[in-house]
Amino acid sequence: MTTPAQGSRIPPGTLYACDNSRFGSDGKGRYWPGSEKWFAWLSRTVERYGPDRCLWALAPDQPFDAVATLTESLPWLDRIRELGVPAAFAAQDGCDRPGLIPWDRVDVLFLAGTTEWKLGPVAERLSREAQVRGKSVHMGRVNSRVRMGIAEWFGCDSVDGTYLAYGPDRNLPKLLRWLDELDGQPSLLGSTHHPDGGGRAVRTPRPPHASSPAGGNVPALPSAGPPRTRTR
Repeated sequence: MTTPAQGSRIPPGTLYACDNSRFGSDGKGRYWPGSEKWFAWLSRTVERYGPDRCLWALAPDQPFDAVATLTESLPWLDRIRELGVPAAFAAQDGCDRPGLIPWDRVDVLFLAGTTEWKLGPVAERLSREAQVRGKSVHMGRVNSRVRMGIAEWFGCDSVDGTYLAYGPDRNLPKLLRWLDELDGQPSLLGSTHHPDGGGRAVRTPRPPHASSPAGGNVPALPSAGPPRTRTR
Protein backbone atom coordinates (compact mmCIF):
# COMPACT_ATOMS: atom_id res chain seq x y z
CA MET A 1 0.00 0.00 0.00
CA THR A 2 1.28 3.44 -0.86
CA THR A 3 -0.08 6.98 -0.45
CA PRO A 4 0.98 10.50 -1.51
CA ALA A 5 2.29 11.10 2.00
CA GLN A 6 4.32 7.89 2.27
CA GLY A 7 6.16 7.85 -1.02
CA SER A 8 6.76 4.15 -0.46
CA ARG A 9 9.18 2.28 -2.70
CA ILE A 10 7.53 -0.78 -4.21
CA PRO A 11 9.86 -3.82 -4.18
CA PRO A 12 10.49 -5.43 -7.58
CA GLY A 13 7.86 -7.95 -8.60
CA THR A 14 5.37 -7.12 -5.84
CA LEU A 15 1.81 -5.94 -6.22
CA TYR A 16 0.75 -2.57 -4.85
CA ALA A 17 -2.35 -0.47 -4.18
CA CYS A 18 -2.73 3.31 -4.02
CA ASP A 19 -4.68 4.93 -1.19
CA ASN A 20 -5.39 8.66 -1.40
CA SER A 21 -4.55 10.11 2.08
CA ARG A 22 -8.00 11.66 2.51
CA PHE A 23 -8.26 9.92 5.87
CA GLY A 24 -4.56 9.49 6.51
CA SER A 25 -2.61 8.08 9.42
CA ASP A 26 -3.82 10.95 11.61
CA GLY A 27 -7.50 10.33 10.82
CA LYS A 28 -7.92 13.98 9.83
CA GLY A 29 -6.68 14.08 6.24
CA ARG A 30 -3.74 16.33 7.09
CA TYR A 31 -1.63 14.72 4.37
CA TRP A 32 -4.15 15.10 1.55
CA PRO A 33 -2.30 17.14 -1.12
CA GLY A 34 -5.36 18.21 -3.12
CA SER A 35 -6.95 16.53 -6.14
CA GLU A 36 -4.56 17.67 -8.84
CA LYS A 37 -1.38 16.91 -6.86
CA TRP A 38 -2.83 13.56 -5.83
CA PHE A 39 -3.51 12.61 -9.45
CA ALA A 40 -0.05 13.75 -10.52
CA TRP A 41 1.43 11.51 -7.79
CA LEU A 42 -0.78 8.61 -8.88
CA SER A 43 0.24 9.03 -12.52
CA ARG A 44 3.94 9.03 -11.60
CA THR A 45 3.49 5.97 -9.38
CA VAL A 46 1.70 3.95 -12.05
CA GLU A 47 4.26 4.97 -14.67
CA ARG A 48 7.15 4.00 -12.41
CA TYR A 49 5.85 0.64 -11.17
CA GLY A 50 3.51 -0.37 -13.99
CA PRO A 51 -0.27 -0.66 -14.18
CA ASP A 52 -0.19 -4.46 -14.35
CA ARG A 53 1.09 -4.66 -10.75
CA CYS A 54 -1.47 -2.21 -9.33
CA LEU A 55 -4.40 -3.82 -7.53
CA TRP A 56 -6.38 -0.57 -7.45
CA ALA A 57 -6.24 3.18 -6.90
CA LEU A 58 -8.74 4.80 -4.54
CA ALA A 59 -10.59 7.85 -5.89
CA PRO A 60 -10.79 10.94 -3.65
CA ASP A 61 -13.50 10.62 -1.02
CA GLN A 62 -14.96 12.43 1.97
CA PRO A 63 -14.60 10.23 5.05
CA PHE A 64 -17.88 9.29 6.77
CA ASP A 65 -20.05 11.09 4.18
CA ALA A 66 -21.51 9.01 1.33
CA VAL A 67 -23.07 11.91 -0.57
CA ALA A 68 -19.91 14.04 -0.50
CA THR A 69 -17.81 11.01 -1.44
CA LEU A 70 -19.85 10.46 -4.59
CA THR A 71 -19.34 14.12 -5.55
CA GLU A 72 -15.59 13.90 -4.87
CA SER A 73 -15.05 10.60 -6.67
CA LEU A 74 -17.08 10.93 -9.85
CA PRO A 75 -14.66 13.24 -11.75
CA TRP A 76 -11.75 10.85 -11.12
CA LEU A 77 -13.00 7.30 -11.59
CA ASP A 78 -12.66 7.31 -15.38
CA ARG A 79 -9.30 9.09 -15.19
CA ILE A 80 -7.98 6.36 -12.89
CA ARG A 81 -9.12 3.73 -15.37
CA GLU A 82 -7.40 5.63 -18.18
CA LEU A 83 -4.11 4.99 -16.36
CA GLY A 84 -4.78 1.29 -16.88
CA VAL A 85 -5.51 0.47 -13.22
CA PRO A 86 -8.74 -0.55 -11.42
CA ALA A 87 -10.68 2.32 -9.86
CA ALA A 88 -11.67 1.88 -6.21
CA PHE A 89 -14.59 3.70 -4.59
CA ALA A 90 -14.79 4.31 -0.82
CA ALA A 91 -18.13 3.11 0.55
CA GLN A 92 -19.09 5.23 3.56
CA ASP A 93 -21.84 5.63 6.13
CA GLY A 94 -25.05 6.34 4.22
CA CYS A 95 -24.24 4.27 1.13
CA ASP A 96 -27.42 2.26 1.67
CA ARG A 97 -29.35 5.09 -0.02
CA PRO A 98 -29.98 4.35 -3.73
CA GLY A 99 -27.64 5.83 -6.30
CA LEU A 100 -24.71 6.57 -4.02
CA ILE A 101 -22.40 3.93 -5.53
CA PRO A 102 -21.64 4.40 -9.26
CA TRP A 103 -21.31 0.68 -9.91
CA ASP A 104 -20.71 0.94 -13.66
CA ARG A 105 -17.65 3.13 -13.12
CA VAL A 106 -16.16 1.22 -10.17
CA ASP A 107 -13.87 -1.83 -10.22
CA VAL A 108 -13.23 -2.20 -6.48
CA LEU A 109 -15.48 -1.45 -3.51
CA PHE A 110 -13.36 -0.11 -0.62
CA LEU A 111 -15.17 -0.56 2.71
CA ALA A 112 -14.34 2.62 4.63
CA GLY A 113 -16.47 4.70 7.04
CA THR A 114 -16.92 4.32 10.78
CA THR A 115 -16.14 1.04 12.50
CA GLU A 116 -19.80 0.41 13.26
CA TRP A 117 -20.82 0.91 9.63
CA LYS A 118 -17.89 -0.94 8.08
CA LEU A 119 -18.51 -4.07 10.15
CA GLY A 120 -22.30 -3.88 9.97
CA PRO A 121 -25.07 -5.35 7.82
CA VAL A 122 -25.11 -2.63 5.13
CA ALA A 123 -21.40 -3.05 4.41
CA GLU A 124 -21.87 -6.81 4.27
CA ARG A 125 -24.77 -6.49 1.83
CA LEU A 126 -22.84 -4.08 -0.39
CA SER A 127 -19.83 -6.39 -0.33
CA ARG A 128 -21.93 -9.29 -1.56
CA GLU A 129 -23.59 -7.13 -4.19
CA ALA A 130 -20.14 -6.08 -5.42
CA GLN A 131 -19.16 -9.73 -5.83
CA VAL A 132 -22.33 -10.47 -7.80
CA ARG A 133 -21.46 -7.53 -10.05
CA GLY A 134 -17.96 -8.90 -10.63
CA LYS A 135 -16.20 -6.27 -8.48
CA SER A 136 -13.40 -6.84 -5.98
CA VAL A 137 -13.82 -5.79 -2.34
CA HIS A 138 -11.24 -4.30 0.04
CA MET A 139 -11.62 -3.51 3.75
CA GLY A 140 -9.49 -0.84 5.40
CA ARG A 141 -8.12 -0.78 8.95
CA VAL A 142 -8.03 -4.53 9.66
CA ASN A 143 -5.73 -4.98 12.65
CA SER A 144 -7.02 -8.05 14.49
CA ARG A 145 -7.76 -11.73 13.89
CA VAL A 146 -11.46 -11.13 14.55
CA ARG A 147 -11.69 -8.29 12.07
CA MET A 148 -9.79 -10.28 9.46
CA GLY A 149 -12.30 -13.07 9.94
CA ILE A 150 -15.17 -10.65 9.40
CA ALA A 151 -13.55 -9.35 6.21
CA GLU A 152 -13.18 -12.96 5.05
CA TRP A 153 -16.84 -13.67 5.77
CA PHE A 154 -17.92 -10.54 3.91
CA GLY A 155 -16.01 -11.82 0.86
CA CYS A 156 -13.21 -9.24 0.84
CA ASP A 157 -10.38 -9.92 -1.57
CA SER A 158 -7.88 -7.81 0.38
CA VAL A 159 -7.45 -5.82 3.59
CA ASP A 160 -5.00 -3.27 4.98
CA GLY A 161 -3.96 -2.05 8.39
CA THR A 162 -1.08 -0.77 10.48
CA TYR A 163 -0.62 -3.97 12.50
CA LEU A 164 2.77 -4.80 11.00
CA ALA A 165 4.08 -1.23 11.07
CA TYR A 166 4.04 -1.10 14.87
CA GLY A 167 6.06 -4.24 15.49
CA PRO A 168 6.90 -6.23 12.35
CA ASP A 169 9.22 -8.74 14.02
CA ARG A 170 6.64 -9.57 16.68
CA ASN A 171 3.46 -9.23 14.63
CA LEU A 172 4.40 -10.86 11.31
CA PRO A 173 4.34 -14.41 12.76
CA LYS A 174 0.93 -13.66 14.29
CA LEU A 175 -0.43 -12.32 11.02
CA LEU A 176 0.83 -15.34 9.08
CA ARG A 177 -0.83 -17.60 11.68
CA TRP A 178 -4.14 -15.75 11.23
CA LEU A 179 -3.93 -16.30 7.47
CA ASP A 180 -3.14 -19.99 7.97
CA GLU A 181 -6.11 -20.32 10.32
CA LEU A 182 -8.47 -18.70 7.86
CA ASP A 183 -7.05 -20.76 5.00
CA GLY A 184 -7.59 -23.99 6.93
CA GLN A 185 -11.14 -23.39 8.08
CA PRO A 186 -13.76 -25.71 6.60
CA SER A 187 -15.95 -23.99 4.05
CA LEU A 188 -19.74 -23.91 4.15
CA LEU A 189 -19.67 -26.91 1.80
CA GLY A 190 -17.46 -28.92 4.13
CA SER A 191 -14.17 -28.60 2.22
CA THR A 192 -11.18 -26.54 3.26
CA HIS A 193 -10.88 -22.91 2.23
CA HIS A 194 -9.14 -22.46 -1.11
CA PRO A 195 -9.16 -20.08 -4.05
CA ASP A 196 -11.61 -20.94 -6.78
CA GLY A 197 -10.68 -21.05 -10.45
CA GLY A 198 -10.93 -17.29 -10.73
CA GLY A 199 -8.60 -16.64 -7.80
CA ARG A 200 -11.35 -15.52 -5.42
CA ALA A 201 -11.37 -17.14 -2.01
CA VAL A 202 -14.15 -19.57 -1.17
CA ARG A 203 -16.14 -18.23 1.77
CA THR A 204 -15.48 -19.67 5.22
CA PRO A 205 -17.91 -20.06 8.12
CA ARG A 206 -19.02 -16.88 9.89
CA PRO A 207 -16.52 -15.99 12.63
CA PRO A 208 -17.63 -15.07 16.14
CA HIS A 209 -19.03 -11.54 16.39
CA ALA A 210 -19.49 -11.15 12.62
CA SER A 211 -22.82 -9.97 11.33
CA SER A 212 -25.23 -12.68 10.26
CA PRO A 213 -26.42 -13.18 6.68
CA ALA A 214 -29.78 -11.86 7.82
CA GLY A 215 -28.13 -8.58 8.73
CA GLY A 216 -27.72 -8.73 12.51
CA ASN A 217 -25.70 -6.05 14.27
CA VAL A 218 -22.03 -6.53 15.09
CA PRO A 219 -21.25 -6.38 18.84
CA ALA A 220 -18.03 -4.98 20.27
CA LEU A 221 -14.89 -6.77 19.18
CA PRO A 222 -12.88 -7.44 22.36
CA SER A 223 -9.74 -8.72 20.62
CA ALA A 224 -9.52 -5.58 18.51
CA GLY A 225 -9.71 -3.22 21.49
CA PRO A 226 -12.41 -0.58 22.04
CA PRO A 227 -14.26 0.24 18.81
CA ARG A 228 -13.22 3.55 17.26
CA THR A 229 -15.78 5.74 15.56
CA ARG A 230 -13.28 7.29 13.15
CA THR A 231 -11.52 4.64 11.15
CA ARG A 232 -11.08 3.97 7.49
